[in-house]
Amino acid sequence: MMQIHDGQCGLCVHFGEKHPQEPKLIQIRTSKQAPENIVEECGHPKHKPLHLMVTPISGCSGFEPAKLN
Repeated sequence: MMQIHDGQCGLCVHFGEKHPQEPKLIQIRTSKQAPENIVEECGHPKHKPLHLMVTPISGCSGFEPAKLN
């Protein structure tokens, strides 16, 4: 398991943005841990046309914290 810190993709609203209520995404955001083999598309408006795939420990300057419901 990877530890995820503030500012990294796993805690960003754009990580898995097409399916934000997916149980695995909710678990990643609440536990701040993710399996090492998980990859999701980045939905950030600047990256969207690229279909950029990122890991939960990736990061960029477009980070926006995901809200936990």
